[in-house]
Amino acid sequence: MYTILFDIDGTLLSSGGAGQAAMEEALQQLYGKSEPTSEISTAGRTDFAISRDLFASYGLPWDDASGLVFQETYLQLLPAHLSSRSGMVLPGVVELLEHLSQREDVLLGLLTGNYARGARVKLQHFQLDHHFAFGGYGDHHHHRDDVAREALSQARQYRPDLVENLVWVIGDTPADVQCARAIGARVLAVATGVYSHEILQASAPDLLRPNLSEPFAWLQEMLSTSDACLADNGQ
Repeated sequence: MYTILFDIDGTLLSSGGAGQAAMEEALQQLYGKSEPTSEISTAGRTDFAISRDLFASYGLPWDDASGLVFQETYLQLLPAHLSSRSGMVLPGVVELLEHLSQREDVLLGLLTGNYARGARVKLQHFQLDHHFAFGGYGDHHHHRDDVAREALSQARQYRPDLVENLVWVIGDTPADVQCARAIGARVLAVATGVYSHEILQASAPDLLRPNLSEPFAWLQEMLSTSDACLADNGQ
């Protein structure tokens, strides 16, 4: 049984900047802050870490209560921003997910920095949510490696006999490569986000594609890589 853990933003879809816009509006509503937030890095990071950085950049005090209020406000605003922007499902994603969902030897999950509810809102907006029953999310973790560990733990609840060499992470940032290594997984990187092919290649993924289109041209190569690794290890 292969386990494939998908990142969302920049991998499955582009929200057209809806997430950042919703966070900025939440700051405006709660604290009257309207200055640009473009200097804060977001790609490959968790919503929890991004929120903490936003508060710090404006000199706002952070505690559990303020974090929850900000999260709730953001989640209330997110659907409207998704509807008002020109987001899209990225090339090949629909075909790939439909194929993988029909395979009895594949377990699909999420490994995303999004808040769990935010992830569902985005996936529902683009009609992709029905493919994923579990995942690791960015509600409480500062580091993406911990999100990966959460996703792996959730996967084991579905497949107690899970084998790490048969786990793949698919994402669009060097952080996706790093977190895959943290759980002993293999990784397919796609250059559909903000990172170039060259930068992704330097992070040493197992496979690198320009996007997820034409999945039948590379999917077998991806899965056979895991099989070869198991054979080399005598499993």
